[in-house]
Amino acid sequence: MRRRVTFSRNLTLSLSRTCRCYCKYCAFATHAAHLHAPDEVLEILDGAARRQVKELLVLTGERPEVNPEVRERLIGYGHEDFTAYVVWVCERALERGLLPHTNLGVLSREDLARLREVTASQGLMLESVSERLMETVHAGSPTKHPARRLETIRAAGELRIPFTSGILVGIGESEQERIESLEAIAAVHAEHGHIQEVILQNFVPHQRYYGREPAEIADAAARDYWRTGVADGRPRLPLPEWASPVSIEDMKRLVAETRRLLPDVGIQIPPNLADWWGELVAAGATDLGGLSANGDHISPEHPFPSPHQVRKELQRDGYALTERLCVYPAYIDPEWVSRGVMDTIKANYWSFIPRSGSGRTDPPAPIRPDLVAGAVRRGRDGLALTPEELTAMFAETRPEAIEDMREAADELRAELVGEQVTFVVNRNINISNVCTVGCAFCGFGQGKRSPDAYEHGESDFVARIDDAVDYGATELCIQSGIHPDWGLEDYLGWLRLAKATAPQLHLHAYSAMEIAHMCDISGLPPAEVFAQLKDAGLGSTPGTAAEVLHDGVRERISPNKLPVARWVQIIRASHEAGLRSTATVMFGHIEEPWELAEHMRVVRELQVQTGGITEFVPLSFIPFQTLLGRTHGVEEISRDENLKHTAVFRLALGRTITSLQASWVKMGIDAATESLRWGVNDLGGTLMEESISRLAGSYHGTRLDPDQLVAAAHAAGRPAAERTTLYEIRRRYGLPVAA
Repeated sequence: MRRRVTFSRNLTLSLSRTCRCYCKYCAFATHAAHLHAPDEVLEILDGAARRQVKELLVLTGERPEVNPEVRERLIGYGHEDFTAYVVWVCERALERGLLPHTNLGVLSREDLARLREVTASQGLMLESVSERLMETVHAGSPTKHPARRLETIRAAGELRIPFTSGILVGIGESEQERIESLEAIAAVHAEHGHIQEVILQNFVPHQRYYGREPAEIADAAARDYWRTGVADGRPRLPLPEWASPVSIEDMKRLVAETRRLLPDVGIQIPPNLADWWGELVAAGATDLGGLSANGDHISPEHPFPSPHQVRKELQRDGYALTERLCVYPAYIDPEWVSRGVMDTIKANYWSFIPRSGSGRTDPPAPIRPDLVAGAVRRGRDGLALTPEELTAMFAETRPEAIEDMREAADELRAELVGEQVTFVVNRNINISNVCTVGCAFCGFGQGKRSPDAYEHGESDFVARIDDAVDYGATELCIQSGIHPDWGLEDYLGWLRLAKATAPQLHLHAYSAMEIAHMCDISGLPPAEVFAQLKDAGLGSTPGTAAEVLHDGVRERISPNKLPVARWVQIIRASHEAGLRSTATVMFGHIEEPWELAEHMRVVRELQVQTGGITEFVPLSFIPFQTLLGRTHGVEEISRDENLKHTAVFRLALGRTITSLQASWVKMGIDAATESLRWGVNDLGGTLMEESISRLAGSYHGTRLDPDQLVAAAHAAGRPAAERTTLYEIRRRYGLPVAA
């Protein structure tokens, strides 16, 4: 299911509204002289930077320099033509960390090339291929001729410019002409692959704004709407005689046709021109464009909703709103983006660069693919791998090398644990989601006063334990947020209550972050805290809160979380207290291959010293309803990348940790089943309830019954067994005879 809808956080600069065209539907253009002066531009750019805007959308009329007064002003500002002035504006924007997207109308190949050096992307609406419209709504508008517009769009493709185009719907064209317009865009995209999104924009009648500035109207309307959530000022005007009515069904058909013709291209629908945008998202639209902080200058009395307003509405329907840059991820590459613009992206928005792209930060040493073959052999033999070898393996993209890693990881798994696939019947209980840490990767934690905050009472807690016992669970996994009002006695109390309710259950409880918090609030060292926890019934420790054991990563995704040395100290103390633990990694977000290599070094070294880790659990990042996913452009890691990382984790651990677990709640049961060929031997637990991944946007469920986990093992051709937390076998499920 497609769960992600994107938008760009932008601000609009209508640099010049002077236009050579006389389109009947346009209220933006003027035929008087209009041009922002340099000092006005700088003031707007400074304001955009203060508002944490990422995109500067530069809108202009078609060829404003045809107006003598505009041309004279340009010369006075020191520019030979209008494009030169736009280049100057874009340079000033880049200096402030803003990425320019220009929409200047029909341009020559030379002008497109000049702009390419200072823009992240460009755009031009095709509008329509209908020649008839040149006699109606486009009469007197020579640059609206379809052939001229297609010529510009094609030239942009030849120049490798990430490009946005689209059609206007309802300006008198027929339904067949709408389809033909989409086909024309698809044909150009098939030639050059440069169309990153197609806008399906429905026509809305406008009043005229003689003597008034649309930008000021738009800004005022947007500020009011974002403040109040009410947009009552939108005019409802009758359709002109030349227009054609547009229904929601018309728009749905266009979304479907766009998806058919351009399956790899974003489909943008403006959320301010009709209330049907939610239905169009459900029909397949993927993007809401720039939710401009200063409104829509083309339709100024129709303000965009704020990202917060949109996010709440989408979340009700199961979609996540995610920020993107004006240049789509697939095009953030030196092949498509000039060096100067790429430098701005790396300096300010490096996390938006795809993991398989040009690299988001510089590695400490060059990545060496030539090390992979030797590393695979050494990993298969259980030998410790160097940071350079692990980095090369995590960064590997060659299919044949990845297959070698898979085979080696699978062989090592077979040597260490045989063919048996294990699982545990357990129940998760997240007692409270109140948390003071504020991790950017988390959709679970809430402030104490949040309407979504909760805290189970003792009766709820006991009822959940009773459910677990009735279900046949042997383990209770207890974790919560860092609650500001809980003392050590509260944590001990939950354990005592669980033991009193079901003494037979193994209590696998409290992350390293929670235990570090107990030490801080009690003033006791970890050894003493663990002694009290063990006396209250603690059986083992989850190795969560590890994320990536590299302080640079931790600073980026959760600066308030315990540092690496503290995590190691807590887990070591658990082992010294006779309490075994798991170890985890959260990958697939903004970590780099060499940072994952450091994580594996830390975990392996700790295991060599203590031997207390029962299993290693890779947890792929779920981005959908998290701050990191919404505002850093982080996509969900692909199935193939997930499996590749799984194999590398097995080879990195060698023979130090024998059990490697697949998290079906993160990757789905199908991918978890496939991972049994990539070094995995354990499918985790039944869970019964799971809040942390679910609230981050996971769509793989919160419970699997034992027979489903057995079926997954059998589907991989492997026998299954129910285990305890500490890997004692309780029940075996041999392969069916037919297998």
